[in-house]
Amino acid sequence: GMHIEGYHAGRVDFFPLGLSVAILSSFLCGAFLCGMLIDKNQVHFGGKSFYGIALVGNATLLVVSILVPRHQLSACFAAMACGLQNAMCTSHFGAIVRTTHVTGTITDIGSTTGRMAMIFLRKGFRLSNLNVVERAEVAVDARKLLVLLPMWLSYLVGTVLGAYLETVFDIYALLLPAFVTLSVGLVYMFFRQQLKGYLKRIEQDRLSSDIHDMHETMERTQAYLKTWQGNTKGQQGSGDTEENLVIDLDQEMGNMLEAMHDVEANLMEMCSDTSEHATDQVLRAKSSHL
Repeated sequence: GMHIEGYHAGRVDFFPLGLSVAILSSFLCGAFLCGMLIDKNQVHFGGKSFYGIALVGNATLLVVSILVPRHQLSACFAAMACGLQNAMCTSHFGAIVRTTHVTGTITDIGSTTGRMAMIFLRKGFRLSNLNVVERAEVAVDARKLLVLLPMWLSYLVGTVLGAYLETVFDIYALLLPAFVTLSVGLVYMFFRQQLKGYLKRIEQDRLSSDIHDMHETMERTQAYLKTWQGNTKGQQGSGDTEENLVIDLDQEMGNMLEAMHDVEANLMEMCSDTSEHATDQVLRAKSSHL
C-alpha cells in the first residue's frame, strides 16, 4: 500500500508529513475558534453563542482559500473552515453530529438500527409487546435516526454536487458553500432577536411538555413501588418478577432524573436571559438620565 502511494525504501520525503500536520493543525485551529464563539455542543440559538460570526468566518476562510496563491496554504485555510463548521454542533437529539466526514455517521446509523432491531426481535416484532422502557429506548433511537439519516443524505448530495462543480469551476466551486454560509450568517445576525423570541416560545412549550412527562413518570414510579410493596408483603412471588420490577423502577428513575435535568437547564437559561434583559433596561435607564 505504501509503495502504491509513492513511498520507496531509501527515500525520505518529509514534505507530505509536514503538509498533513499543517492541515490537521489548521482543522484543530478552526475547532478552537468555534469553541471561543459557541459555548455549547448542541444548537442553542437563544444563548450567548455567536453563530452568525462563526458562519461569516467560515465563508471568509473559504474565500481566502480560493485567493491564496499556493495550493498547500489553500488546503490549510479550507481545513480551518472545516474545523470551524464541524465544531458548531457536535450533538443533537442525543446523536453525535459530524458534518465534515461520514464514517462515524454510518457507524451510528448501523449501531442504532441494530439496537432497535434487537428489541423488536426479542418481542417478536410486535409493538404491543414492548414495555415502557423498551418503548422509550425505541423512541430515543428513532429520534437519533431522524438526525443521522437526513445528515448522511445531505452529505451524499453535497459530495456529488461538489464533484460536478469542481469539474466545471475548478477551485471556484468553493464559492457556493461560502455564499450559502455567508447568507445564513448574515440573516442570523440581522434577525437574531426575532429568532430568539420565536425559539423562546418553543422552549416554553417544550418546558411545559417536559414537566408533564416528569409528572407522568413520577406517577408510574409510584405505581411500581406500590406493586413491589404489595408483592413483598402479600406473597414472596417469583424472583424474576421482582427483578424485572426493580429494573423497570431503576429505568424510570433514570428517565425522571434526565427530565428534571433538562427542565433545570431550560429554567437556568430562561432566568439568565431574563436577568440580561433586566440589566440592559437598567443600563439604558441610567444612560438616559445622564
